[in-house]
Amino acid sequence: MNSSTGTTGTSTVITGIATLVTNDPSLGDGSPLGLVRDAAVVIEGDRVVWTGESSKAPATDNRVDAGGRAVLPGFVDSHSHLVFAGDRTEEFNARMSGRGYTAGGIRTTVAATRAAGDAELEANLTRFLSEALRQGTTTFETKSGYGLTVADEARALRLAAAHTDEVTYLGAHIVSPDHADDPAGYVALVTGEMLDACAPYARWIDVFCEKGAFDGDQARAILTAGKAKGLHPRIHANQLSYGPGVQLAVELDAASADHCTHLTDADVDALASGDTVATLLPGAEFSTRAEWPDARRLLDAGVTVALSTDCNPGSSFTSSVPFCIALAVRDMRMTPDEAVWSATAGGAAALRRTDVGRVAPGAYADLTLLDAPSHVHLAYRPGVPLVSGVWRRGVRIV
Repeated sequence: MNSSTGTTGTSTVITGIATLVTNDPSLGDGSPLGLVRDAAVVIEGDRVVWTGESSKAPATDNRVDAGGRAVLPGFVDSHSHLVFAGDRTEEFNARMSGRGYTAGGIRTTVAATRAAGDAELEANLTRFLSEALRQGTTTFETKSGYGLTVADEARALRLAAAHTDEVTYLGAHIVSPDHADDPAGYVALVTGEMLDACAPYARWIDVFCEKGAFDGDQARAILTAGKAKGLHPRIHANQLSYGPGVQLAVELDAASADHCTHLTDADVDALASGDTVATLLPGAEFSTRAEWPDARRLLDAGVTVALSTDCNPGSSFTSSVPFCIALAVRDMRMTPDEAVWSATAGGAAALRRTDVGRVAPGAYADLTLLDAPSHVHLAYRPGVPLVSGVWRRGVRIV
């Protein structure tokens, strides 16, 4: 069976799929989702080797009946912060109750994370990854950023790299409390000794470019140093205010500019003309009652948009991509089709991957089975646990 794909092992056909999202227009109805009705998918080893109409499916070793349900690519969550200890329940409760709260925000998590042992951090990480997997997420990116010392940042990335291949060095999350009076000294640490210790574990480098964090010049120095060490840039950009983050992302060919809430027309034009994906994180706006990003403006300009959870203990403590899809449709003016594409193929684009985020020959067999006849139900039935099956690398694990 299709030995040219390089896959080996037994083959399985999933038939009886009411609606298959392939994200390949050439395989389906010509839309960006490449929809196939009454469809089948053939898996061999860890790859997809065939998709099409059920009646044309080739013979295989095993057969699974989807029972008239929808199948789509596993979600690609390209932005999360999962290596941490503690939580910030009191902060969230105060914010949602309209009360003032003066505890340390990110610094609270930094203190808890530094105090935690490796076993505690790894247990938290794997718990959140398992939680996301049960909800259909099969590709995960996660960042450091709650250690802010050489040893703690390297530890976070070492733990992350043991569980996901999309690991991001975020020593530049905020200026470390240890360098509160010497931000230039902290930038020198982030671009020097800390980078040297962290680069072996990471694929990406990120920086929070924002008032109160790192300005444009500091962000450029940090990302440029990372590029020199072989790490590719991503950036937290334009979340809380207008700023240089988006323009810097495009200038440095960052894979993704994340948040993108406060954008000028020039920012939108830059994103539309470059290869940088705009990653939107509606969980953060939900959890902080902040202004929603205008996804419609970006999409209408031709910008590639990804949709991710931003799972973190302070501003978006959700691992649920289906929840973010529903928010994006309801509050960010995305269509259900656009939101599903952005949470799968869009996330893959934000990680510069072509082997995930689609159901097409050669791609990893990462599939999500919904207890519904259409992907539209993810937004139509918000909050309902619709994911009834998940395959990751060809193995059914949910």
